[in-house]
Amino acid sequence: MWYTWTMSSATHMLSWLTALEVQPVVLALVAGLFTYLMTALGAAGVFLHRNPSVRLMDMMLGFSAGVMLAAAYWSLLAPSVEIATESGVVPWLPPALGFAAGGLGLWGLDKLLPHVHRMWPEVQVREGLSVRWRRTTLVVLAITLHHIPEGLAIGVAAGAAGAGAPEASLGATIGLQNLPEGLAVATLLVRDGQSRGRGFFYGQSTGIVEPFAAVAGALLVTASVALLPYGLAFAAGAMVFVVIEELIPECQRSGHADSAVLAAILGFTLMTVLDIALA
Repeated sequence: MWYTWTMSSATHMLSWLTALEVQPVVLALVAGLFTYLMTALGAAGVFLHRNPSVRLMDMMLGFSAGVMLAAAYWSLLAPSVEIATESGVVPWLPPALGFAAGGLGLWGLDKLLPHVHRMWPEVQVREGLSVRWRRTTLVVLAITLHHIPEGLAIGVAAGAAGAGAPEASLGATIGLQNLPEGLAVATLLVRDGQSRGRGFFYGQSTGIVEPFAAVAGALLVTASVALLPYGLAFAAGAMVFVVIEELIPECQRSGHADSAVLAAILGFTLMTVLDIALA
């Protein structure tokens, strides 16, 4: 399966960099750039298929939701609990506080950042501050919001690897879901009358924030090892917020709930296998 091969190759590359004791910030930057390229690759799919079916798009978003949930647990929450336990603090405190802070942080950003909440239905729901920006801009901002916690996850995982925590696997935080998300936004914009070139441009631009978020996450947790379990859980909370608030409702609005749920299960299962087998 192409997804599996891509993920495996990326994991081995990052593991090789970790073995060379590359600085966590550099490692986070490399991983963030890779996930951005995955977004761009997904957006490039609009040149191959101008109008993929809504069912297919719903399945891809469901798959993304499953991948993000698996990454949130296996690569972020589980290592957070392990590190907290080894540190001698109350084992549930850093994961609980970090997770809650991550979810609330994304909730606050969701309320402030102007964006279109619903991608496919005819009636669009605008959220965030009231602005008169074009719908294209609002759609791009909505997907960009998804990439912020992904970048943070990559950064804190890189920081964990730098701190000698191999259980915080980088493989599950690569952002496999960036492929369908890049294609989704590019396809939507083309359907709205944009050219394929513009659809690709805006689609790939949503992932630009990931390298910056990854570096920020790595800098945060490397500044103090004590922050590491909190940072891992924070990224997990932010990712779960995106899944529950956006991806799950989005992939079920067009009447393809069964297909989306099965795709989500597949995404979770695949990421579980990859994270355990390739850690």
